[in-house]
Amino acid sequence: MSRIGVLALQGAFIEHERRVAELGATPFEIRERHDLDAPFDGLILPGGESTVQGKLLRELGLFEPVREKIVAGLPTFGTCAGLILLAKTIKDDPTVHFGVLDVTVERNSYGRQLGSFHADAPLMNGPVIPLSFIRAPKITALGDKVETLVVLDGTPVAVRQDNVIAAAFHPELDADTNLHRLFLSRCD
Repeated sequence: MSRIGVLALQGAFIEHERRVAELGATPFEIRERHDLDAPFDGLILPGGESTVQGKLLRELGLFEPVREKIVAGLPTFGTCAGLILLAKTIKDDPTVHFGVLDVTVERNSYGRQLGSFHADAPLMNGPVIPLSFIRAPKITALGDKVETLVVLDGTPVAVRQDNVIAAAFHPELDADTNLHRLFLSRCD
């Protein structure tokens, strides 16, 4: 059974914990440096406020140890703000957080809170999954090694590169578990 660390500083971390538990994995919350000491098989960076999460990661001494684990190959799944934390480039912002995913993202590109919406699209030309967008970033450029997993209206909204999966939407808010299942398949 996989043990999955969920960054629990801010955002929709409880919903991710529920999804991975439903699928038979054991979630635990990462809030402090010592939470990284026990071995674990995967990491989830939830939606929320990427600026706040980035600041807290640094203030709590979590940033470098988490980055080292991702760079070393720990399977990592970022959603919404998690995508921004993983991105190599943030449009109109010099900030780089982990910078391990070769994409450019644009914050709040799909609109503010009132512009939230739901859509459906196939996951890798397979099952159609629900997509919940809340103040979502848009992926505006992809590096050569980035694979597109979900496309909506011609734009990639979920991608994969090496050990990292990231989505602009919030799969943890819908009952469908296909994307979490894909992530967990990499954590065994």
